[in-house]
Amino acid sequence: MYAVSLGLTLTAAEPSVRPNVIVIISDDQGWADIGYNNPAVYTPHLDRLARQGVRFTNHYVMPQCTPTRVALMTGRYPGRFGRRALHANNQPVFPLGTPTLPGMFHEAGYETFMSGKWHLGSVPEHGPNHFGFDESHGSLAGAVGMYNHRYHAKDDTPFDPTWHRNHRIIPGWENGTHVTDLTSQEGVKFINKQRETPFFLYLAFHAPHTPLDERGEFVDTPTQPDPSDPGRWLHEDQIKWFNDPAGKIQSEPSRDKRLLLATVHHLDSAVGDIIEALEQTGQRENTLILFSSDNGPWVNNAGGGYPDNYPLKDYSQPDTLRGKKLDVWEGGIHVAGFMNWPNHITPKEVKDPVHIIDWFPTLASMIGHTPAKPVDLDGIDLSPVILRHGTLPKRDLYWIWNPRTDRWALRYENWKIVQYTSKEPDSPRDWQLYDLDSDPGEKNNVAGQYPKKVEALHERFLRQRERDYRGDMKPPNEAR
Repeated sequence: MYAVSLGLTLTAAEPSVRPNVIVIISDDQGWADIGYNNPAVYTPHLDRLARQGVRFTNHYVMPQCTPTRVALMTGRYPGRFGRRALHANNQPVFPLGTPTLPGMFHEAGYETFMSGKWHLGSVPEHGPNHFGFDESHGSLAGAVGMYNHRYHAKDDTPFDPTWHRNHRIIPGWENGTHVTDLTSQEGVKFINKQRETPFFLYLAFHAPHTPLDERGEFVDTPTQPDPSDPGRWLHEDQIKWFNDPAGKIQSEPSRDKRLLLATVHHLDSAVGDIIEALEQTGQRENTLILFSSDNGPWVNNAGGGYPDNYPLKDYSQPDTLRGKKLDVWEGGIHVAGFMNWPNHITPKEVKDPVHIIDWFPTLASMIGHTPAKPVDLDGIDLSPVILRHGTLPKRDLYWIWNPRTDRWALRYENWKIVQYTSKEPDSPRDWQLYDLDSDPGEKNNVAGQYPKKVEALHERFLRQRERDYRGDMKPPNEAR
């Protein structure tokens, strides 16, 4: 869709209510790596929040961490800011002065805090406090060791050490606390503060990104139900995976699967700590919680990730989502997402396609704030379908991941075109076409049956791509 001016389009959903807002982002958690999409995964706190809130069954993100975080922070497709924003990057990806989600909350009088992974410029000069956060704590760079908190679990990279508090690097941060606990503990401290104003809390967990490392209680995370009695909930491939070559059910999941389940359970437990802090301080009913993963699962067995033959990696009921992290297939960009706000949101499912770019304008609307200056956005306000029974406009959803790898996609209504092979995205040749209503697993390419549909969607793709910035990073005076 064309960018909209936030200041001209938003109206307060409930002007008398100014909720606290918590945005929780997990890392590399696939569609099926959460209990309410897959009963093999133990996530009781997340499941309860989802069950009591609005579940977005067609919730989209970008194929990798940095692009998704750009989209969340700015309400814009990452390509609008240049090539750096289209893949994981430690360089600055959007310029200082860019309107951001935390900046919007700050302008609205909220106290703002971030705990966890930034990965939008892995140097203090481009850290979160420059973009609307009053305070921040966590890693400036991407994946860190779960216990030593070093970038890529090493000490020989140019962006290590990366752990910081308010942009002051903390060298040798090795206190042995799991990074999931560090992230939630800082969030709990922030919630427990006495304040006169509402707050915005951004919790950007590293889990379940590799390298996975769990010790203690979470290592014994159960599978639900017990794999010794898989029952009807298991896909045929899963049943085969639970069986050894002799045809007998394994008594326990493999080490790697147990490690993944433990990591996700640990994440869920940390979310439970956040909920408990809200309840103990009497803030639960006036706190809106939004949850999403940043992209699909990383399925390689790297640092204790998914085993190579793990059939749950992209599994959803009733079909398997194609692809993984770094893909523009559904498995890389279609993730769990929900919003919970007690006594304000009626539990339901929203099947309309939504995107993480939508959370900026949606949250602005739901706190009743109109920015002082118009903000150009790609996202739309979802509050009509969240708070009421409204409808959403028809629009494009658009993906590019790292243009050098030729991964492009666009969804319009139930149709999606995907391009993975050609070096010529400007030509409709080699584009694939899928009807996601009848084929959510993208198994049946119908481009040959509907060439006119391919051409029409390709034209829409080109219009979106034309609005992207082709350089590394858009200059500050052109960032709007």
